Amino acid sequence: MKVHVDFDRCASSGTCVQLVPDVFELGDDGYLYLRDEEPDEDLRDDLDEAAETCPTDAITILEA
Repeated sequence: MKVHVDFDRCASSGTCVQLVPDVFELGDDGYLYLRDEEPDEDLRDDLDEAAETCPTDAITILEA
C-alpha cells in the first residue's frame, strides 16, 4: 500500500499524526510530513481511519 497526501488540501490539523505517528509527522514549521510513504500492511486499519477522519480529505490510501 502507498499513502498519498494532497498537501495543497492538507490543513496540518494533526489528526493523522495522533492516529499513525509512524507514518505522519508535524514538523517544527507546523506542516505535515510523511515519514513513510509505503508502510507495513499492519497499519492499514489505522491509516484507513486517518483518511476517513481527515478534515480536508487530503489523505488517500492506494494499493501498491
